[in-house]
Amino acid sequence: MTTNPTIDPNDPALRSWVPGANDPAGDFPIQNLPYGIVEGAVAVRIGERVLPLGEALRAGLFSEELASEEFLAESLDAPFLNLVAELPRSVRALLRSELAGLFAEGSSARARVEPLLRDAADAVAELPFAIGDYTDFYASLHHATNVGSMFRPTNPLLPNWKHVPIGYHGRASSIVVSGTPVVRPCGQTVASDDGPPSFGPSKLLDYELEVGFFVGEGNELGSRIDVREAWRHIFGFCLVNDWSARDVQKWEYQPLGPFLAKNFATTVSAWVVTAEALEPFLVAGPMRGPDDPQTLPYLADPDGRNVDITLEVFISSARMRAEGIAPTLISRGSFKDMFWTPAQMLAHHASNGCNMAAGDLLASGTVSGPEKESRGCLLERTWRGTEPLTLGDGAERRFLQDGDEVLIKGFCEREGRPRIGFGSCSGVVLPAR
Repeated sequence: MTTNPTIDPNDPALRSWVPGANDPAGDFPIQNLPYGIVEGAVAVRIGERVLPLGEALRAGLFSEELASEEFLAESLDAPFLNLVAELPRSVRALLRSELAGLFAEGSSARARVEPLLRDAADAVAELPFAIGDYTDFYASLHHATNVGSMFRPTNPLLPNWKHVPIGYHGRASSIVVSGTPVVRPCGQTVASDDGPPSFGPSKLLDYELEVGFFVGEGNELGSRIDVREAWRHIFGFCLVNDWSARDVQKWEYQPLGPFLAKNFATTVSAWVVTAEALEPFLVAGPMRGPDDPQTLPYLADPDGRNVDITLEVFISSARMRAEGIAPTLISRGSFKDMFWTPAQMLAHHASNGCNMAAGDLLASGTVSGPEKESRGCLLERTWRGTEPLTLGDGAERRFLQDGDEVLIKGFCEREGRPRIGFGSCSGVVLPAR
């Protein structure tokens, strides 16, 4: 076994010998080390390389203290990250520290690590978790106000919105990893608000720019998660595209909310950025305005924190890709603008005794900011299709067309610190079947 020095992976001065890890515009420096699944086993990403962790353990690259931990070998050889997320926080912290030691400049283990590395460009990343349950929230004040004003101009926010994090239970079985094509859904739609409906392919297909987070430590049925401890229950974060059929949604959402308009596909990014890697980018939660209601005690978090994640959405048509035209930037915003924080979403979810489990996915809902350019879906960005956007090939878009690719990127930047990125979350729209 290796004797590894204790290293703080968040040390901004750390440098790595791995190709691409020191690229200031890259997503995966040594301070990141996100987890994913490659070829059916747990791996970590750094720069332009991927390290299978089960192979690293068998090669004796970890200390005896770490290697002897119960369930470590089983966790690192698993086809999903659920078992890694269930490891004690102290074990995960030691694993991340030792990985940083292996990848750091001057590491004595380089000659043993290098043969195990795989080129990230050739590594097919798979769905990171076996997701038992998926919940989507509606946590952006700007998004809720924009959408509400389209349909209720005199009363955009419903009375409960600033009191309770609104969410709905999504469909876990239709969550797919980045790069998976998405088939245009069929459903009931109407020409007027009163019907009658017809059935066919959605004409108003949309994306939703979201941030998701995976539960690590769960809670027992009937117990709750204290909002002040909720951050400790979060394993890591990813990018999410909650594809939405707006015309289907308009007809079906009353009285019980989203159903077939959203459960046909949800795309997540392949690499899960740990909560620990994001700690340098935590910011204060949103300030409540003088007219906002007081937060109920079970949601009042004195350490309320958002994450300052810059989020970008690009669209490219099939023609653009064929002709080598760069994707068109559609929106750019920040997760720090969310009204409800991840801790509040998780604490509220479990507040009635709902049992959360490792691998459960919670998504933020559409991330929109105060400016037009920071609106996180085409419904808002084109204002229900009345203000079309122009792509790089000159074509207009009100909603998504067959062949369009939606590409979401996310990254954290702060002066004096390496950029931490999430990779990409992408999908191409295929014709309805």
